[in-house]
Amino acid sequence: MTVEVKDQPSHGRIALTGDGSGGPEPGADLAELCRSIAELARTSSRPPRRIRLEHLGTAVEVEWDGDGAPAAPGTAGRPPAAAPEPQDGHHHVCAPMIGTFYHAPEPGAPPFVKIGDTITPGQPIGLLEVMKMMSPVEADTAGRVVEILVADGTAVEFQQRLIAVEPA
Repeated sequence: MTVEVKDQPSHGRIALTGDGSGGPEPGADLAELCRSIAELARTSSRPPRRIRLEHLGTAVEVEWDGDGAPAAPGTAGRPPAAAPEPQDGHHHVCAPMIGTFYHAPEPGAPPFVKIGDTITPGQPIGLLEVMKMMSPVEADTAGRVVEILVADGTAVEFQQRLIAVEPA
């Protein structure tokens, strides 16, 4: 099965084509594919103009017009918009994408950071689950954690503030 991603200025387009021989359980592959398409459509600021899905021929096509197409991180050709800094002088570490934010590497484990901890750039402060994939969220500044703004297991939006840091 092959995946083809086309990024054109006028519209976004994702096409998945194949011969239908996705493995021993094509029904499971189809269900996962449907979940992935639903998640992709949900992340867009506008609904897709067109979604096409075939089963045994395994043809999937999702298309957006204009600037409503979601882009993979780093592929949009422009840096993500920075969240404005508040007047209290604290820096905020923000979510790099939408997903579910977790404070610890696994249930019952100690959290990556607590209020009062000193952090350094690149230090993990949590995990973000996106479509069953776990990605570390790293501090982008040095300082002391003064507030944790998101509860464990909370769904977060792109650039949502996760923790407040008093810069060093």
